[in-house]
Amino acid sequence: MLHLVEMIWKKYCIPEGVISAFCLSKYLQVKRCLCNATSYFSSLLLFQEGRCLYVILLMALYWCTEALPLAVTALLPIVLFPFLGILPSNKVCPQYFLDTNFLFLSGLIMASAIEEWNLHRRIALRVLMLVGVQPARLILGMMLTTSFLSMWLSNTASTAMMLPIANAILKSLFGEKDTSKDMNRENEENQASLQQNKLYTVPTEMQFLASTEDKDLTEEKEVASDALSDLKKEEEYKTNIWKGFLISIPYAASIGGTATLTGTAPNLILLGQLKSYFPECDVVNFGSWFMFAFPLMLIFLLLGWLWISILYGGINLRGWRTKKSNIRADAEARAREVIKEDYQKLGPTKFAEQAIFFFFCMFAIMLFSRDPKFIPGWASLFAPGFISDAVTGITIVIILFFFPSQKPSFRWWFDLKAPNTETQPLLTWRKAQETVPWNIILLLGGGFAMAKGCEESGLSVWIGGRLHPLEGVPPPVAVILITIVIALFTEFASNTATIIIFLPVLAELAIRLKVNPLYLMIPGTIGCSYAFMLPVSTPPNSIAFSSGHLMVKDMARTGLLMNLMGVLLLSLAMNTWAKSIFQLGTFPAWANIHAENATSFLAAVENVTLSALNKI
Repeated sequence: MLHLVEMIWKKYCIPEGVISAFCLSKYLQVKRCLCNATSYFSSLLLFQEGRCLYVILLMALYWCTEALPLAVTALLPIVLFPFLGILPSNKVCPQYFLDTNFLFLSGLIMASAIEEWNLHRRIALRVLMLVGVQPARLILGMMLTTSFLSMWLSNTASTAMMLPIANAILKSLFGEKDTSKDMNRENEENQASLQQNKLYTVPTEMQFLASTEDKDLTEEKEVASDALSDLKKEEEYKTNIWKGFLISIPYAASIGGTATLTGTAPNLILLGQLKSYFPECDVVNFGSWFMFAFPLMLIFLLLGWLWISILYGGINLRGWRTKKSNIRADAEARAREVIKEDYQKLGPTKFAEQAIFFFFCMFAIMLFSRDPKFIPGWASLFAPGFISDAVTGITIVIILFFFPSQKPSFRWWFDLKAPNTETQPLLTWRKAQETVPWNIILLLGGGFAMAKGCEESGLSVWIGGRLHPLEGVPPPVAVILITIVIALFTEFASNTATIIIFLPVLAELAIRLKVNPLYLMIPGTIGCSYAFMLPVSTPPNSIAFSSGHLMVKDMARTGLLMNLMGVLLLSLAMNTWAKSIFQLGTFPAWANIHAENATSFLAAVENVTLSALNKI
């Protein structure tokens, strides 16, 4: 700097004092700007939105690094919000037991009852018997069954249920994974013996016989080499099918969980945060979500099945007319027998299974028909606003705790001497305690508490005020970008933590873009479940990877196209049938009220901040 000043002074004969004064003034301006920025951020922490931002960044760091268990991190708002003056405890604690939490709890209890009586296994084996035992059909059957279970159970539980069935079928198809090595070793020994036999010396008087024997040996060698080549092809085919089976199950679980509100935690977090940010929004419920997400799930599942089957040899595009080998035909016959034998081991359908299936169907039908929007639902028979999906779910699961698991006998009504033995209910509280993942309930509550803190402190409005550069982005492009960013982010972080962090930003961005908030929040929510590329992306991926038959590169090359298909299909759905279901073509009144409140609140916050800066 001094050297530059000296050059200018010598060239233009400017007095040194003038240049020094000029440099000093610029230096003071830069210093003043830096001081103002530092003072601004320091003053920001003096306000509620700054302190709330600190808590959210701290929780995001802990969730991404798992320095604390996810559920323990979710409890931090109970401690930090009251101590930092963001929210009183009587407003924080109720967020952990909203009606959305009880809706999720009802789904988890229903899943416990289904597991208790092995209904999921009977459904899975029955579907596999119907679809057939050819590899491509078996993969389709596995994906359909897993996705259906994942609609009502957790993704992790669905994967854990289906993997043992898949392993049993694979062993019946191909035997143990390491048996082929012994067969290869045996073939190599046979090949060596053939080569050794070919070097044997014979007497000269038997040249004619020798030439004949050489021809026979050559033919035997060709047959052995052909057998070895076929064996290698069968080994490669076996390895690919094994990978295709294992990788299809966690992918189907992640896809199936998006079809219902209770299928995965991010869907319920969306519902809870909508009630917090936009209390007047009533367009998202179990029925409307199912109408939107179920067709998307079916299309994605079909395309995913085609991709996995083509990639791993279940469908051979070049060999539609090739004759099936005897080895494969025998393996498929064995697989058919194994599935049939496992189904027969379950015995005849028990009364408890029939009862669980009945209550499960009632659970789904009542949730779907409560308020389907296109026709009046059964909730219209009661006072408006009193009946929610949580009421429906808890009503059904309470029955499970007293309904008998054996067919009741009414003899004691007519015969006083008849034995009155106590029957076991369909579900006991001990079983529910052991199987329900209570940590997910706390994780949901932490997300709702964080959303409440953002709303009450004005942090969401402050974030929205910093999104001016994104106001010129076309909404369809914003949907694609949001889905890609969130899908990549959730490859390395928990999908629940990801959506908790991003939903407040997406809500404010939608208000800035003057589009329906659901147009951005729904793709962000579903995009969290589209994590297919890494074993650490989701618990189902980790469970399948722990089997030892998959490598990271297998999941990466398969999951990359799955992610791309998910992004494109989600964008297609949001711009077609979702518009009529959620009225996405207009800026709704319930969002407009929030936007007006946010604008006035932001102006007040800026005035207070500027006055504080002026004092500094």
